[in-house]
Amino acid sequence: MATSRVVADSLPFRWDLVTPDQLGSLLDDSVAPDLSFLDDLVACTGKVLARSGDGDLIFVGRSLDSMFDLLGGVLAGSARAQRLHRLPLSFQRPAIGCDLRYRRFRRRPLTSAEVAQVRRFLAAVGLAPHALARRDRPAVLVDVVDGGGTFTELFALVRDWIDEEREPWPVIRRKLRFLGVTSRCKTSPNTYRWQQHAAWTRTLPAAAVANVSLERWVWSYFGDHQVKLTRSFRPDRWTAEIEGPDRDERTRQALAEAAALVAYGRSRAGRQAVARAMGRDPALSQPWLRTLVTNLATG
Repeated sequence: MATSRVVADSLPFRWDLVTPDQLGSLLDDSVAPDLSFLDDLVACTGKVLARSGDGDLIFVGRSLDSMFDLLGGVLAGSARAQRLHRLPLSFQRPAIGCDLRYRRFRRRPLTSAEVAQVRRFLAAVGLAPHALARRDRPAVLVDVVDGGGTFTELFALVRDWIDEEREPWPVIRRKLRFLGVTSRCKTSPNTYRWQQHAAWTRTLPAAAVANVSLERWVWSYFGDHQVKLTRSFRPDRWTAEIEGPDRDERTRQALAEAAALVAYGRSRAGRQAVARAMGRDPALSQPWLRTLVTNLATG
């Protein structure tokens, strides 16, 4: 418990919006947020839940904070709420070249201190090799995806750690899942699919790597333009002293948007909307999902 607390204190501060005792007067006089993306977010969130294989959802980076907030409201008060986690890491660092074939930059290697620190962060959300080998449910990493660079780095970190700790990879490979939220586009034989260009995905079961598409402008808003409540957490900041949150007007409005998503998720209308989105997914044939849909629709 003490170790988890130390790790949490090393991550960028973010308000707890489900039990928002910390907000005080921050939202006083704030302008009602524009939630024009809400229908698209609800549809995507329902699909992410449906395709999670009843696993624990670990949201990587900051791009899907809005989905984390919506689900925090939807699942508030249930045991499943404890299965939502944030891993707000960024792997952005100076590039040392570009691999045009795989649409990604080659970045400088992580230092030994950075690897040690990122392992602490991974362990705090249940991704240490010992924990992975003994967990009952899948650990599902969720992030917006373009070229798949962040997932590739995370997989390599976990895989190297597993080998170092001599934990059983044949067991762990069935406990790891990667769920990418991609920008929606017209499909064709020439459509770029990130997982087809990442060799490591073929070392996992076929169902362990999946995608959910999101309307292009919403994907771009979450990934590129939305004001975030935490600062970017790049490798050069992983071991630095953590700064407090911003409290400027842009942050206050972002906070109002996040709080509104939690409130909508807690509402009967919000729970039913997410339940309907899950109910339209082919995964509804799975008993755990039918039970969750029923509980949200009638709760």
